[in-house]
Amino acid sequence: MTGPRPETEEPAHDPEVLQLAAKVFDLARHGDTATLAAYVDAGVPANLTNDRGDSLVMLAAYHGHIDAVIALLERGADPDRPNDRGQTPLAGAVFKGETEVVRVLVAHGADPAAGMPSALDTAAMFARQDLLELLQGE
Repeated sequence: MTGPRPETEEPAHDPEVLQLAAKVFDLARHGDTATLAAYVDAGVPANLTNDRGDSLVMLAAYHGHIDAVIALLERGADPDRPNDRGQTPLAGAVFKGETEVVRVLVAHGADPAAGMPSALDTAAMFARQDLLELLQGE
């Protein structure tokens, strides 16, 4: 692990910082909303990314943790921040079929056309007409 990349893109090398970052990423993955929100409120960047560029909101969205997604978005997380592969949290939620997470991200301004593949492309690729309609505002 090369370490988390805060918004400054500067890698962290302090073992304690790396341990804390790993814990925060696990909180997002597992949907521990209260603890995750407390860490962000205490100063962990809402847009913190891991060594693959996955943001906290990407991890929470991909794993279907709607409350964690909402908490992060309310604390300034970017709903369109792509990872190193160009994937956005919205495309990840579409890929996983997390309809309610998709709704929340769209309601918080996520762009269905952002990323590569975009959420629209992903919904079309997997024949998710319901999500296509949701993304297109139908």
